[in-house]
Amino acid sequence: MNPGWSRDPQAGTTAVDDRYVQLTTIHGRDYQKFSIDHGIHMVPVDEDEADRLEAQHRVCNIVFDGRLFFPPVGPIRSVLDCGYGAASWAAEVAENDPDCTVIGVDISLHMKPDDLPDNFIPQLDDINRPFTFDANSFDFVHSRFVAGGINRNRWETYLQDIKKILRPGCWVQMVELYPMCQSDNGSITDNHALRQWSQTYSRSIDEVKDPRAPLRLEAMLAGAGFTDIETKMIPLPLCAWGE
Repeated sequence: MNPGWSRDPQAGTTAVDDRYVQLTTIHGRDYQKFSIDHGIHMVPVDEDEADRLEAQHRVCNIVFDGRLFFPPVGPIRSVLDCGYGAASWAAEVAENDPDCTVIGVDISLHMKPDDLPDNFIPQLDDINRPFTFDANSFDFVHSRFVAGGINRNRWETYLQDIKKILRPGCWVQMVELYPMCQSDNGSITDNHALRQWSQTYSRSIDEVKDPRAPLRLEAMLAGAGFTDIETKMIPLPLCAWGE
C-alpha cells in the first residue's frame, strides 16, 4: 500500500513482482499461485470468476436498491476499496464522481478490467498486512466480501487500520456474507446438500479464516473505536420461492 497517496497516488509504489502474476491451474480453473501458496484467498482469478463478481455486484445493487453508499455521506474526495476484485463497485463510484479519487487494493490484479475510469487507481497488496497509508487519508472506506481472505487473527487490527486512515467524522461501509444456507419453511435440513456444503466450507477454512466474523461485525467495530454503528441482516434468496 502507498503512504502519502493524497499528494501522488503512485508515489512509493513499485512495479508488480512476477510472483504475483504467476498462475496455477486447479480442476481447470486459474488461481493466483501466490495466494494459494500463502493461504491468502483460495478463489479463482479467471474470466469466469470476474463474470461471477460482476453478477454478484448486480445482485447487490438490486438488494440494496441501487445504493452504493449507506451512510449519510457528503462530498467525497477520496475512497479506499479493500479487496476490489473485478472493480465493479469501485469503477461505478469513480464513474459517478470524476472528482473523487478511488484507490482499490487487492492481492491479485488478474481480474482488473482494462477500461477503468482515470480516477480509479488499482494497487496490489495483501490487506492482511498493516496499512501504510497516512492517517486521516480517506473520506470513505469500502470493504465487501473479504471474510474469505482476512486471516482469523487479523480482524482486530484490520478494523483499527481502517479507523486510522479515515478522516474524522468519515465512514466505513462493510458488507459480509455468512455462509449458512437456511430456509424459512425448514426444508433445508442438516442432511440437505446445500446445508452440508455450507458447513463443509466453513470447516475447511475455520483454522485460518473466520467464517462467523460477519455475525460479530458490530461488536468488532465498536471494539475498534467506531461510533454511530448501524448493522442490518439481509436474507439473500438463492432461488425462487418454492410451492
